[in-house]
Amino acid sequence: MNVFDIIGPIMIGPSSSHTAGAVRLGRVANKVMDGKKPAKLEIVLSGSFARTYRGHGTDRALLAGVMGYHSYSEEIRDALEIAKNEGIDYKFIEQDIPGAHPNTARICFTLDDGTEGTVEGASIGGGNIRVDLVNGMRVDFTGENNTILVLHWDKPGVIADVTALMRLKYSHVNISNFHLSRKERGGEALMTIEIDGQPEPGMTEDIRGLTNVINALLIRAI
Repeated sequence: MNVFDIIGPIMIGPSSSHTAGAVRLGRVANKVMDGKKPAKLEIVLSGSFARTYRGHGTDRALLAGVMGYHSYSEEIRDALEIAKNEGIDYKFIEQDIPGAHPNTARICFTLDDGTEGTVEGASIGGGNIRVDLVNGMRVDFTGENNTILVLHWDKPGVIADVTALMRLKYSHVNISNFHLSRKERGGEALMTIEIDGQPEPGMTEDIRGLTNVINALLIRAI
């Protein structure tokens, strides 16, 4: 626990859970979109998010995060209007997600080129978050550390190739947490790699160049 777990984050809005945490969830989606502007958003709000999102500004916070703003950005107040002016077609859906944390949002996005994706996570208090799903695959990270998502084919040796590259070329980078998710054997799989410190430029590009790697994204600590 650090001091920010006790006094809360620097933020705009009335609630660290419903506003600041929601911004951080939106920022994860922004990173998964590689900072691109979505053409369409469908955001499912579950539990207390669904009950109180208008009064606590959760809708504004999520949109602000998706557009790349921070929890302290004054633009949060006008996020609904900014999104409309940016041509983003957004919709909020109140729907309880079975087994989900009470403050859960599922952000479904479509980019201009037709690329679709989903980020699902929860605001767990004090502005802290937990990300549970990315594009339908189970993950487990908080956004507190730099995190590398590696989408790949579930083939023998891929994990070893990625970790060997990091050990040999980026030896100063320490892996603090690792999680693997796959939908089916031999199909698409997702590595979630949390690291200590700052990754050097070019690391995700090098990972993308490995055999059987589909894509690699760096989600910087948020």
